[in-house]
Amino acid sequence: MLPLLLSSMLSAAPAPLVEVTTLVPDAVVDLRYATADNFMKKQVYPSDARCLLLERSASQLKAAADVLREKGYRLRLYDCYRPHHVQFELWKVMPVPGYVAEPKKGSNHNRGGAVDLGLVTLDGKDVEFPSPYDFFGKEAHHSFTGGTKVAREHRELLRTTMESFGFKKNGMEWWHYDLPDAAKYPLRDEPFSRPDAGK
Repeated sequence: MLPLLLSSMLSAAPAPLVEVTTLVPDAVVDLRYATADNFMKKQVYPSDARCLLLERSASQLKAAADVLREKGYRLRLYDCYRPHHVQFELWKVMPVPGYVAEPKKGSNHNRGGAVDLGLVTLDGKDVEFPSPYDFFGKEAHHSFTGGTKVAREHRELLRTTMESFGFKKNGMEWWHYDLPDAAKYPLRDEPFSRPDAGK
């Protein structure tokens, strides 16, 4: 149960979430919180979690994916919509604004208005970035000038493409992009399961 003080922030009928792979079928879905391969070192999403976003976010992401594909890359999706109750779990481990949003305010992931992503080649090979995903250090910052030239070029390609389709970067995380006005959307705490699951 969410605290009562948060209930007014949750909409009874928010805009629907769409599954990103319906628009970007070649995306590599690598939801780290559905595994123990994340900074918490434990699984906090169900194994059948899906990459869900607001329709607007997903449409803009498709446009970015189309351009990146022409340049030889596909999307790797690390995190999309995140149920609000999970935000409390992340905050317990990393209560540092900028890396993890304070739960009472909520994350844009909780709204379906943020996505964490990287790139792979068209044949699915890993692409180098200045740091691993979910790395909390200067190497993850967009301002980091170290690492290899290739890693920085990949970071810049992702940034320029995402920004050209209306996303805003998080300066501390090369992988995190938001809708600029994501805060206007309600926090949500609905499950990842498909509507027809269990039928």
